[in-house]
Amino acid sequence: MSQRTLAASLFTEDDIYLFKEGKHFRLYEKLGAHQMRFGGVLGTYFAVWAPNAETVSVVGDFNGWDPTRHHLFPRWDSSGIFEGFIPEVGNGALYKYFIISKANGIILEKGDPFGFRWEVPPRTASIVWDLKYEWDEKDWEAERKAKNNLSAPFSVYEMHYGSWARVVEDHNRPLTYREMAEKLPEYLHEMGFTHVEFMPLMEHPFLGSWGYQKVGYFAPSSRYGTPQDFMFLIETLHQKNIGVILDWVPSHFPSDGHGLAFFDGTHLFEHADKRQGFHPDWQSYIFNYGRNEVKSFLISSALFWCDKYHIDGLRVDAVASMLYLDYSRKRGEWIPNAFGGNENLEAIHFLKDLNSAVYGFNSSLQMIAEESTAWPMVSRPVYLGGLGFGMKWNMGWMHDTLVYFSKDPVYRKFHQGDLLFSMLYAYNENFMLSISHDEVVHGKQSLLSKMPGDDWQKFANVRLLIGYMYAHPGKKLLFMGAEIGQWSEWNHDHSLDWHLLSYERHEKLQKFVKDINHLYIREKAMHELDFTPDGFEWLDFSDSDKSVISFYRKGTSPQDELLFVFNFTPSTHENYRLGVKRKGTYSEILNSDSTFYGGSDKGNFGKIETRPISCHGRDHSIGLTLPPLGFLCLKPET
Repeated sequence: MSQRTLAASLFTEDDIYLFKEGKHFRLYEKLGAHQMRFGGVLGTYFAVWAPNAETVSVVGDFNGWDPTRHHLFPRWDSSGIFEGFIPEVGNGALYKYFIISKANGIILEKGDPFGFRWEVPPRTASIVWDLKYEWDEKDWEAERKAKNNLSAPFSVYEMHYGSWARVVEDHNRPLTYREMAEKLPEYLHEMGFTHVEFMPLMEHPFLGSWGYQKVGYFAPSSRYGTPQDFMFLIETLHQKNIGVILDWVPSHFPSDGHGLAFFDGTHLFEHADKRQGFHPDWQSYIFNYGRNEVKSFLISSALFWCDKYHIDGLRVDAVASMLYLDYSRKRGEWIPNAFGGNENLEAIHFLKDLNSAVYGFNSSLQMIAEESTAWPMVSRPVYLGGLGFGMKWNMGWMHDTLVYFSKDPVYRKFHQGDLLFSMLYAYNENFMLSISHDEVVHGKQSLLSKMPGDDWQKFANVRLLIGYMYAHPGKKLLFMGAEIGQWSEWNHDHSLDWHLLSYERHEKLQKFVKDINHLYIREKAMHELDFTPDGFEWLDFSDSDKSVISFYRKGTSPQDELLFVFNFTPSTHENYRLGVKRKGTYSEILNSDSTFYGGSDKGNFGKIETRPISCHGRDHSIGLTLPPLGFLCLKPET
């Protein structure tokens, strides 16, 4: 094995210029470890940004972890990049950067911020890895353009990878990426979900962080297999027409010694002042969005997953914590911006640049913000003054709706405003309605357990809640386990309770979710005009005494119109009259109280005829049987 590091570079002057300007969004092609041939010899080129380092060397299993054998060369252009070529180092080699800081002389051993693979935690070395993969996705690019369109059905299955299913007989281990590819794509396809959203799968040291405290911004977790194994899972999902969204975390990073924190002996990626650079809730560091090289790093990470892993969108975590300098801080614990305000101006510019870069890379991708405040224009284009996201989670809808459903039905008539309020702001943003993992942990109970009443009423309430979400304007997201009626809170160390499907009520709830997903895909009125008032019309929202609401969902064609009627009480309402726009026959295309779904089969025998009885200001009306804790979806026959 050669003892020398050879002077080599992948960087051009343009690369350095763009890097310093915060405009280099393919840094993963330059920084990190890249196998190549140099001077006729195979080896690996290493490059790392460490501007405050006195020296940087590469240590690994190929040199006995000896920091004296393979020093990197500092570039002459004040970029702060150290680089060099080490012959005969190839795929699978373990390595770290051994850094002596010129700021204080301290010695650090760091994983590669651009590492494509890491050791399985708790081991902490990076791994030289080739990302070559022969994709077999046929016409997926054209499929994605249609699937990710804002007028398309968007039913997202959110899941935590390691706890979806486990191999109990093999020490309760999670599935590998290859094993998941045998099960998940077929399951989602059968259930009618259009997309899957993985909670963060980038490498993270602590499993209990659920991936939100990560060190590997360019590496999928090695807990479940190789990068190519993860690519195979994505490819298989695409072959089943399932879009893939990754949860991505540019808001903070952990303090683990081998990670980004204090990288070259100084606060390189984070602010030095804790009032700007440390998150009090998560005990983690906050990126310095005003530093151009950090912007290049983060946006390169976002594009990397789109480019190398062919994902279809990113859900950006904790955007509110990025936008506000005083987020979760008391007076005196934060520093105002240059104008004295609490807005993080650097983060705002970063988010706009991020979204512009991703949509510029491929306009058929989707960027989704988890943003919990009333910050304006989150999902409006940058050129109109917005942040540039395609969609935003509707946290207000989630909160108000779950508060309403947790109440005993006898009290719901006093809280009907909780259901109605979301329609007052429904078109301020492109909203995604989410019932996410955050609602089924930390003592909040599972979705089924939140519901009031006996077991029959709990299941009926869950069907009613899910039906209300699918009928309401906005795209949909449901966390794993809700579809089978999980009784226990989600626990990242355990599998979902799939054995529950041997019980009739759980099996029938799963069938209901499957059927409403397929109805949602099939009926344009349920998705085509989600983000415009043209797609929604109230019939009646005033009957709080009976806790009944009714509304139309509409598509671009009048023939697509659907009528939804919800009864949020356990009482059956006979001959409940509603004035309708069209006379004729209405087909009952979904009844959540059907015995197929575990209900009592109260309904209208599949069809109902209008009568010339005036109601709600219309000449014709229908007299419905409204099922208990149920809803009807009716479609006029043409």
